[in-house]
Amino acid sequence: MALTEVYWDHHIPLPKLAPVQAKVTVALVALLCFINSYDGEFVFDDSEAIVNNKDLRPTTSLSNIWTNDFWGTNLSSNSSHKSYRPLTVLTFRLNYLVVGGLHPVGFHVLNIILHAVISALMIDVFAVLIGGLAYDEKGRILNHAPKTSLLAAIFFAAHPVHTESVAGIVGRADLLCALFFQLSFLTYCKAFNKGTYLTRVLLFSLLLCAAAMLCKEQGITVLVSELLRMGLLTRLALMGLGGLLMLYARWRIMGTGPPAFTEVDNPASFAENVILRIVNYNYYYSLNAWLLLCPWWLCFDWSMGCVPLIKSATDWRMVWLLLLWCILVGLISQALCSQDSQRRRTLTLGLVLLVVPFLPASNIFFRVGFVIAERVLYLSSAGYCLLLIALNQRTPQLEQFPVKILRCALRSHQWRSEQSLFTSALSVCPLNAKVHYNVGKNLADRGYTTAAITYYREAVRLHPTYVHAMNNLGNILKEKNELVEAEQLLSKAVSIQPDFAAAWMNLGIVQNSLQKFEEAEKSYWNAIRFRRKYPDCYYNLGRLYADQNRHLDALNAWRNATVLKPDHSLAWNNMVILLDNTGNLGQAELIGREALRVLPNDHTIMFSLANVLGKLQKYKESEGFFLHALRINPNAASCHGNLAVLYHRWGKLELAKKHYELSLKLDPEAPGTRDNYNMLRRKLDQLKHNTP
Repeated sequence: MALTEVYWDHHIPLPKLAPVQAKVTVALVALLCFINSYDGEFVFDDSEAIVNNKDLRPTTSLSNIWTNDFWGTNLSSNSSHKSYRPLTVLTFRLNYLVVGGLHPVGFHVLNIILHAVISALMIDVFAVLIGGLAYDEKGRILNHAPKTSLLAAIFFAAHPVHTESVAGIVGRADLLCALFFQLSFLTYCKAFNKGTYLTRVLLFSLLLCAAAMLCKEQGITVLVSELLRMGLLTRLALMGLGGLLMLYARWRIMGTGPPAFTEVDNPASFAENVILRIVNYNYYYSLNAWLLLCPWWLCFDWSMGCVPLIKSATDWRMVWLLLLWCILVGLISQALCSQDSQRRRTLTLGLVLLVVPFLPASNIFFRVGFVIAERVLYLSSAGYCLLLIALNQRTPQLEQFPVKILRCALRSHQWRSEQSLFTSALSVCPLNAKVHYNVGKNLADRGYTTAAITYYREAVRLHPTYVHAMNNLGNILKEKNELVEAEQLLSKAVSIQPDFAAAWMNLGIVQNSLQKFEEAEKSYWNAIRFRRKYPDCYYNLGRLYADQNRHLDALNAWRNATVLKPDHSLAWNNMVILLDNTGNLGQAELIGREALRVLPNDHTIMFSLANVLGKLQKYKESEGFFLHALRINPNAASCHGNLAVLYHRWGKLELAKKHYELSLKLDPEAPGTRDNYNMLRRKLDQLKHNTP
């Protein structure tokens, strides 16, 4: 078939490359932009979706990914986010198997490769949208605008707004969705050119659409894009019916109900006045458009005051809404009224590709759980890139290209660690309480608790009902022994959110430290009431009972902790110690041996059991456990000291002397060890003098 190029294509200041060369070029640009994120950490949402998601583990049944949401919660649960993305989770699981665990490099590398492949395929997508359907005898797309589609694909590959999707591992949902979106679209387009096997090709396109939807909900929008193209009634009916069936299946999987979001997630959707909701939704659209046009102010989170609501017609931000609609009306009028059919076609399909993939995030059909999410712009940015080229045919803004690459490199570098990601947001969204919370949490995790307090206080100031910030701040103050303020904060947190189990438990710990034993016990039981399987709370409840000499209640609480969490080392150890201290040595031995069957390499339990066996005069077994514990933790002064006491009782005085000295070397202030050592030395001296 002859190839007639689009007339403006020769104005593009790029060389005309062969199809393979063009795709390799675009892929290399994509790699260049984001390669420095390959060795980044798991950051932000990666913690819940990957690190803490049991569905990735080989020990978890593979069937779980089909019944759980993206975060590993069962879809029938009230706490489920209802984000059903089993194919994305499956790729995470494969990553886990291939790299042998939670090593982020493998996860990041696959994301970067996916973006490179998608960027290269964009050449074919743009070729179809610009030049229409034309194929050679081998079924390959004939590109009527090779330089235009190449440039648009390069701009797509290097758009900084993609950083969250590429450098954030959870962004793989958007990447896979985009990949299957492209494949479904191109397969559907090829069906127009085939005289045979039409139904088979269309069904394969539907299958690819379903795959896109199983990667992320946004994938269903490819059907809208396809239905907006010209086609026979039979084709349209088949695609429409397929889409309705997929939507019905998706609705059934969700449990026929949308996820529950709070006002913090999407404040505009909770505005009582319908006009205010519409105004603020449109303001959100304008901000998304601004991120596509000028992606310099990027942030990992846009909630909690980052975008204050417009509440009055006199708010200066109303200008952005008017500007957005003026531009859209201008683009639509050009698309409809342009005398040039090629330009009209490109503008129309560019607008479709810009708007349609964004529809699920628009709040039009259902409430979404965010204000702005840069990830949802991944596909829409393709439409933006196409429009950018179509509107600037003779001056395609190539001078911006190096700047965009540098911006991608900088932003992907910020996504390499939580510290740099969270701190980068402070200048973009200083009113966002979640930004301050995450900076504070990162500082606390790294041991900088004093600095963390400042950010937690600011988070609470910006959002006075931010219970998670109150809980974390209360915990730090508890550790600093500022118990009165800690109690006040935690009490306020549970009054705001009565089912906040973790805050109830932490409140109980503080009240226990303040010797408010009755209040502490009530707080612990409240925590257990709202989270029935809460082993840590049972452990702390046991400590409370132990402090009150309610030994049987303490043992029962710790036993509950180990039933719920068999590897709860502290609960096992405390049971052994309590039974030892109360003279129940036989029972202490049984519990200690049971614990070691579950935790065979736990040196603390070995130490406690060795003490019990020593008191039972089972010296050989006791020695074995002490020595095993020391092989695991050779610098444990108390273990050397107690082993020395065992040898002292056993009559192995030289060995006792050796371990007393090792204990004192590791901890010169070890209680009782110095006295025992001096007693041993006197005994050795006496034996030496009595030796003939």
